[in-house]
Amino acid sequence: MTIPSTTLNNGVEMPLLGLGVFAPAQANEVQQAIEWALEAGCRLIDTAAAYGNEREVANAIRASGIPRSDIFITTKVWNDDQGYTRTLRAFNRSLERLGLDVVDLYLIHWPIKEHRHETWRALEKIYSDGRARAIGVSNHYPAHLEELLTEAHIIPAVNQFELSPYSYLPEVLDYCHEKTIQPEGYAPLVRGEKANDPKLVALAEKYGKSTYQMLIRWSLQHGVVTIPKSVKRERIQENFDVLDFTISDEDMAEMNTFYDNTRIADDPRDIA
Repeated sequence: MTIPSTTLNNGVEMPLLGLGVFAPAQANEVQQAIEWALEAGCRLIDTAAAYGNEREVANAIRASGIPRSDIFITTKVWNDDQGYTRTLRAFNRSLERLGLDVVDLYLIHWPIKEHRHETWRALEKIYSDGRARAIGVSNHYPAHLEELLTEAHIIPAVNQFELSPYSYLPEVLDYCHEKTIQPEGYAPLVRGEKANDPKLVALAEKYGKSTYQMLIRWSLQHGVVTIPKSVKRERIQENFDVLDFTISDEDMAEMNTFYDNTRIADDPRDIA
């Protein structure tokens, strides 16, 4: 199975579907999950310093035998490490844990007001030094991006934020597309909270797919890089088995109406 990719605003190719590895509870879960995902055709792994599993990511990729150049690796600078000098140090630590000289994508995890300009300046330095193939942000909404773009010399390549039909804000997607920033959605499965939503179940039955597959496909059809998380082999395989069907325009429009602001993470609109 070949997963389609998108071209970022600097020409770098990024897979449209990958694996999120947000802090599973047990040791070694991440390494095993990544190995299963790679077997299923996954070539995008999304981690972060705050998840505490960058070394496991490195071990899984090494164990897979897949060439490093074939795998797109994202990590992020955590809030406590933001600021120019601290971000550069944090990036070096992430590279060491990942066993890499270059990361494919480096993101600011959250828009921390007192540090976000200096943190972005550090990311621009990392990018200009060739140590990240692309740089971007996470959990940034239009107001944060407008502020960042007043001083940025490089437009973020990616903005990663929570996205599902239940947290769908079309104005955020529209803004990213307008600014040539690739949207990337995390928590597309809402951690299972909506798996039994009757509206979603009815659509899943219509397509002969699971509710999780419907959520992932909805996100992909919005042109969003999508990174569902799972540590179960069967679920991982199911999550990547979403390329053989298309949700109709009518059903996409119906899913767009599911919004009820159900979120797993904090709402970026609450961050000034």
